[in-house]
Amino acid sequence: MRPRELVQRWVEAFNRADADELADFYEENAVNHQVAESPVEGREAIRRMFRNGFEAAEMVCLVEQIFEDGEWAILEWRDPRGLRGCGFFHVRDGRIVFQRGYWDKLSFLRMHGLPVPDEKPPALKPS
Repeated sequence: MRPRELVQRWVEAFNRADADELADFYEENAVNHQVAESPVEGREAIRRMFRNGFEAAEMVCLVEQIFEDGEWAILEWRDPRGLRGCGFFHVRDGRIVFQRGYWDKLSFLRMHGLPVPDEKPPALKPS
């Protein structure tokens, strides 16, 4: 499977929140590094990462562009709430061996009503 086709299928599985199918796209010792987070190493750890993410938030990936160059595919995406990002997928022998993603974590957390580290809740106004 060519990198572009694999990424298109990855998006379809992502939009179904199918952590198992997503994990199957990765090589056993693959690395997924979303730059707002620490790198996740290994297929099972990547599967857990997706499961945890889908449990925490409703995520949708709308494809803007998919580019392919040799063993690499680049996904430019947005979601229905306006968040945008891009992902770089290194594909070898039909499996992802490395992925790096760029997106705004603070915007994501706020959009989904998730806790923001080190952010104090708004002060209550006296009544």
